[in-house]
Amino acid sequence: MAEEGHRVTLNVYDLSQGLARQLSTSFLGKAIEGIWHTGIVVYGNEYYFGGGIQHSPAGSTPYGVPLRVVELGVTHVPKDVFEMYLQEISPRYTAEAYSLLTHNCNNFSNEVAQFLVGATIPEYILSLPNEVMSSPMGALILPMIQNLETTMRSGGVPQVPQFRPSTAAPSATASATTAKTSSNTNSFINPDNTKTGGEQQKSSPNVVAGDPLGDARGKVQDEISKEFAAIMATGTMRASEAAALATRRVMQRYGHTALSQS
Repeated sequence: MAEEGHRVTLNVYDLSQGLARQLSTSFLGKAIEGIWHTGIVVYGNEYYFGGGIQHSPAGSTPYGVPLRVVELGVTHVPKDVFEMYLQEISPRYTAEAYSLLTHNCNNFSNEVAQFLVGATIPEYILSLPNEVMSSPMGALILPMIQNLETTMRSGGVPQVPQFRPSTAAPSATASATTAKTSSNTNSFINPDNTKTGGEQQKSSPNVVAGDPLGDARGKVQDEISKEFAAIMATGTMRASEAAALATRRVMQRYGHTALSQS
Protein backbone atom coordinates (compact mmCIF):
# COMPACT_ATOMS: atom_id res chain seq x y z
CA MET A 1 0.00 0.00 0.00
CA ALA A 2 1.45 3.33 -1.07
CA GLU A 3 2.30 5.81 1.64
CA GLU A 4 -0.25 8.61 1.95
CA GLY A 5 1.04 11.91 0.60
CA HIS A 6 1.50 15.20 2.41
CA ARG A 7 -0.29 18.36 1.27
CA VAL A 8 2.05 21.21 0.31
CA THR A 9 0.87 24.82 0.30
CA LEU A 10 2.48 28.24 -0.04
CA ASN A 11 1.60 30.92 2.51
CA VAL A 12 1.86 34.39 0.96
CA TYR A 13 2.23 37.48 3.17
CA ASP A 14 2.39 41.18 2.31
CA LEU A 15 5.23 42.70 4.36
CA SER A 16 3.91 46.20 3.58
CA GLN A 17 0.52 45.32 5.10
CA GLY A 18 -1.32 47.01 2.25
CA LEU A 19 0.90 50.09 1.89
CA ALA A 20 2.51 48.86 -1.34
CA ARG A 21 -0.89 48.76 -3.02
CA GLN A 22 -1.74 52.25 -1.77
CA LEU A 23 1.58 54.00 -2.43
CA SER A 24 3.34 52.17 -5.24
CA THR A 25 1.83 54.10 -8.14
CA SER A 26 2.79 57.51 -6.73
CA PHE A 27 6.13 56.38 -5.30
CA LEU A 28 7.36 53.94 -7.97
CA GLY A 29 5.37 55.06 -10.99
CA LYS A 30 3.75 51.62 -11.33
CA ALA A 31 1.26 49.52 -9.38
CA ILE A 32 2.72 46.91 -6.99
CA GLU A 33 0.21 44.70 -5.21
CA GLY A 34 2.41 43.77 -2.23
CA ILE A 35 5.90 43.16 -0.87
CA TRP A 36 5.81 39.39 -0.73
CA HIS A 37 7.11 37.02 1.91
CA THR A 38 6.38 33.32 1.49
CA GLY A 39 6.72 30.10 3.43
CA ILE A 40 6.20 26.44 2.51
CA VAL A 41 3.66 24.60 4.68
CA VAL A 42 4.09 20.81 4.93
CA TYR A 43 4.23 18.14 7.68
CA GLY A 44 2.35 20.51 9.99
CA ASN A 45 5.13 23.13 9.87
CA GLU A 46 5.88 26.28 7.90
CA TYR A 47 9.41 26.55 6.49
CA TYR A 48 10.86 29.89 5.41
CA PHE A 49 14.13 31.79 4.92
CA GLY A 50 15.11 34.88 6.89
CA GLY A 51 17.80 34.60 9.56
CA GLY A 52 18.76 31.25 8.06
CA ILE A 53 16.25 28.49 7.30
CA GLN A 54 13.47 28.68 9.90
CA HIS A 55 10.46 26.57 10.75
CA SER A 56 7.46 27.07 13.04
CA PRO A 57 4.25 25.15 13.64
CA ALA A 58 1.80 25.99 10.84
CA GLY A 59 -0.15 29.13 11.70
CA SER A 60 2.28 30.39 14.36
CA THR A 61 4.94 32.30 12.41
CA PRO A 62 5.61 35.95 13.33
CA TYR A 63 4.15 37.05 9.99
CA GLY A 64 0.58 36.59 11.16
CA VAL A 65 -2.23 35.50 8.86
CA PRO A 66 -1.26 34.95 5.20
CA LEU A 67 -2.89 37.14 2.59
CA ARG A 68 -3.47 34.05 0.47
CA VAL A 69 -2.67 30.35 0.41
CA VAL A 70 -1.54 28.72 -2.85
CA GLU A 71 -1.99 24.96 -3.34
CA LEU A 72 1.24 23.46 -4.67
CA GLY A 73 0.40 19.76 -4.67
CA VAL A 74 1.05 16.59 -2.70
CA THR A 75 4.48 15.20 -1.81
CA HIS A 76 5.47 11.65 -0.95
CA VAL A 77 8.88 12.71 0.33
CA PRO A 78 9.22 11.51 3.96
CA LYS A 79 9.73 14.22 6.56
CA ASP A 80 13.14 12.91 7.65
CA VAL A 81 14.37 13.00 4.04
CA PHE A 82 13.08 16.56 3.68
CA GLU A 83 14.91 17.63 6.83
CA MET A 84 18.12 16.07 5.52
CA TYR A 85 17.60 18.07 2.33
CA LEU A 86 17.23 21.29 4.36
CA GLN A 87 20.47 20.55 6.18
CA GLU A 88 22.15 20.01 2.83
CA ILE A 89 21.05 23.36 1.36
CA SER A 90 21.43 25.37 4.60
CA PRO A 91 24.97 26.63 3.72
CA ARG A 92 23.40 28.50 0.79
CA TYR A 93 20.62 29.94 2.95
CA THR A 94 22.47 31.63 5.79
CA ALA A 95 21.59 34.95 7.39
CA GLU A 96 24.67 36.51 5.76
CA ALA A 97 23.61 35.26 2.31
CA TYR A 98 20.16 36.86 2.49
CA SER A 99 19.48 39.45 -0.24
CA LEU A 100 16.07 41.02 -0.65
CA LEU A 101 16.63 41.41 -4.39
CA THR A 102 18.43 38.22 -5.43
CA HIS A 103 18.40 35.56 -2.67
CA ASN A 104 15.33 35.86 -0.49
CA CYS A 105 12.52 33.91 1.15
CA ASN A 106 10.72 33.51 -2.17
CA ASN A 107 13.77 31.99 -3.87
CA PHE A 108 13.94 29.53 -0.97
CA SER A 109 10.24 28.69 -1.25
CA ASN A 110 10.61 28.16 -4.98
CA GLU A 111 13.54 25.75 -4.57
CA VAL A 112 11.79 23.79 -1.82
CA ALA A 113 8.57 23.58 -3.86
CA GLN A 114 10.47 22.07 -6.76
CA PHE A 115 12.08 19.51 -4.45
CA LEU A 116 8.78 18.49 -2.84
CA VAL A 117 6.30 18.55 -5.73
CA GLY A 118 8.23 19.52 -8.87
CA ALA A 119 6.36 22.82 -9.17
CA THR A 120 7.41 26.45 -8.93
CA ILE A 121 5.76 29.23 -6.96
CA PRO A 122 3.81 31.95 -8.86
CA GLU A 123 5.91 34.11 -11.17
CA TYR A 124 4.41 37.39 -9.90
CA ILE A 125 6.10 36.68 -6.55
CA LEU A 126 9.51 35.85 -8.03
CA SER A 127 9.50 38.80 -10.44
CA LEU A 128 8.70 41.46 -7.81
CA PRO A 129 12.33 42.63 -7.17
CA ASN A 130 12.90 43.26 -10.88
CA GLU A 131 9.59 45.11 -11.14
CA VAL A 132 10.51 47.41 -8.27
CA MET A 133 14.07 48.13 -9.36
CA SER A 134 13.04 48.75 -12.97
CA SER A 135 10.54 51.40 -11.87
CA PRO A 136 11.32 55.13 -12.33
CA MET A 137 12.14 55.59 -8.63
CA GLY A 138 13.57 52.13 -7.97
CA ALA A 139 17.12 53.33 -7.29
CA LEU A 140 15.90 55.76 -4.65
CA ILE A 141 14.50 53.03 -2.40
CA LEU A 142 17.79 51.12 -2.03
CA PRO A 143 18.30 52.44 1.55
CA MET A 144 14.86 51.10 2.50
CA ILE A 145 15.75 47.75 0.92
CA GLN A 146 19.00 47.65 2.90
CA ASN A 147 17.09 48.29 6.13
CA LEU A 148 14.65 45.49 5.31
CA GLU A 149 17.55 43.14 4.59
CA THR A 150 19.08 43.84 8.01
CA THR A 151 15.75 43.04 9.68
CA MET A 152 15.16 39.86 7.68
CA ARG A 153 18.72 38.59 8.24
CA SER A 154 18.19 38.80 11.99
CA GLY A 155 14.95 36.82 11.70
CA GLY A 156 12.76 39.83 12.49
CA VAL A 157 9.57 41.02 10.85
CA PRO A 158 9.70 44.44 9.13
CA GLN A 159 7.55 47.13 10.75
CA VAL A 160 5.47 49.46 8.56
CA PRO A 161 5.21 52.20 7.46
CA GLN A 162 8.90 52.36 6.47
CA PHE A 163 9.28 56.09 5.81
CA ARG A 164 11.79 57.07 8.49
CA PRO A 165 15.46 56.99 7.41
CA SER A 166 17.37 54.78 9.84
CA THR A 167 20.78 56.34 10.45
CA ALA A 168 21.21 55.09 14.01
CA ALA A 169 21.45 51.64 15.56
CA PRO A 170 18.28 49.48 15.51
CA SER A 171 15.74 50.57 18.12
CA ALA A 172 14.92 48.71 21.31
CA THR A 173 11.51 47.87 19.83
CA ALA A 174 13.08 46.24 16.78
CA SER A 175 15.47 44.29 19.01
CA ALA A 176 12.60 43.08 21.15
CA THR A 177 10.67 41.99 18.06
CA THR A 178 13.68 40.03 16.82
CA ALA A 179 14.15 38.37 20.20
CA LYS A 180 10.48 37.37 20.32
CA THR A 181 10.65 35.97 16.80
CA SER A 182 13.75 33.91 17.58
CA SER A 183 12.10 32.34 20.62
CA ASN A 184 9.15 31.07 18.57
CA THR A 185 11.06 29.57 15.65
CA ASN A 186 13.60 26.86 14.98
CA SER A 187 16.30 26.90 12.36
CA PHE A 188 18.25 24.54 10.12
CA ILE A 189 21.61 26.29 10.44
CA ASN A 190 25.04 24.69 10.33
CA PRO A 191 27.24 24.98 13.47
CA ASP A 192 29.62 27.22 11.53
CA ASN A 193 26.78 29.65 10.84
CA THR A 194 25.79 30.69 14.35
CA LYS A 195 26.92 34.31 14.23
CA THR A 196 24.00 36.64 14.84
CA GLY A 197 23.26 39.85 16.67
CA GLY A 198 26.30 42.15 16.86
CA GLU A 199 27.99 41.13 13.65
CA GLN A 200 24.77 41.35 11.66
CA GLN A 201 23.95 44.77 13.09
CA LYS A 202 27.17 46.05 11.50
CA SER A 203 26.13 45.00 8.00
CA SER A 204 23.91 46.78 5.51
CA PRO A 205 24.40 50.43 6.49
CA ASN A 206 21.72 52.85 5.39
CA VAL A 207 23.94 54.28 2.63
CA VAL A 208 26.44 52.18 0.71
CA ALA A 209 30.01 53.47 1.01
CA GLY A 210 31.15 55.09 -2.18
CA ASP A 211 27.64 55.28 -3.59
CA PRO A 212 27.29 58.69 -5.30
CA LEU A 213 23.49 58.51 -5.00
CA GLY A 214 23.56 57.76 -1.28
CA ASP A 215 23.18 61.35 -0.09
CA ALA A 216 20.34 61.99 -2.54
CA ARG A 217 18.45 58.89 -1.42
CA GLY A 218 18.84 59.81 2.23
CA LYS A 219 17.64 63.32 1.52
CA VAL A 220 14.54 62.04 -0.28
CA GLN A 221 13.63 59.74 2.60
CA ASP A 222 14.24 62.53 5.11
CA GLU A 223 12.00 64.90 3.18
CA ILE A 224 9.23 62.27 2.95
CA SER A 225 9.49 61.73 6.71
CA LYS A 226 9.23 65.48 7.42
CA GLU A 227 6.36 65.93 4.99
CA PHE A 228 4.54 62.98 6.54
CA ALA A 229 4.98 64.40 10.06
CA ALA A 230 3.70 67.81 8.96
CA ILE A 231 0.59 66.34 7.36
CA MET A 232 -0.14 64.14 10.38
CA ALA A 233 0.20 67.19 12.65
CA THR A 234 -2.83 68.75 10.95
CA GLY A 235 -4.97 65.87 12.20
CA THR A 236 -6.98 65.76 8.97
CA MET A 237 -5.75 62.50 7.46
CA ARG A 238 -5.18 58.87 8.35
CA ALA A 239 -1.59 57.64 8.39
CA SER A 240 -1.94 55.77 5.08
CA GLU A 241 -3.40 58.83 3.35
CA ALA A 242 -0.73 61.12 4.82
CA ALA A 243 2.02 58.75 3.73
CA ALA A 244 0.68 58.62 0.17
CA LEU A 245 0.38 62.40 -0.03
CA ALA A 246 3.84 63.03 1.47
CA THR A 247 5.47 60.57 -0.92
CA ARG A 248 3.65 62.04 -3.92
CA ARG A 249 4.65 65.62 -3.02
CA VAL A 250 8.33 64.80 -2.58
CA MET A 251 8.49 62.61 -5.69
CA GLN A 252 6.84 65.36 -7.73
CA ARG A 253 9.40 67.88 -6.48
CA TYR A 254 12.27 65.59 -7.40
CA GLY A 255 10.65 64.77 -10.71
CA HIS A 256 10.47 68.47 -11.60
CA THR A 257 14.08 68.94 -10.50
CA ALA A 258 15.26 66.05 -12.66
CA LEU A 259 13.39 67.44 -15.67
CA SER A 260 14.85 70.91 -15.24
CA GLN A 261 18.38 69.50 -15.02
CA SER A 262 18.06 67.22 -18.05
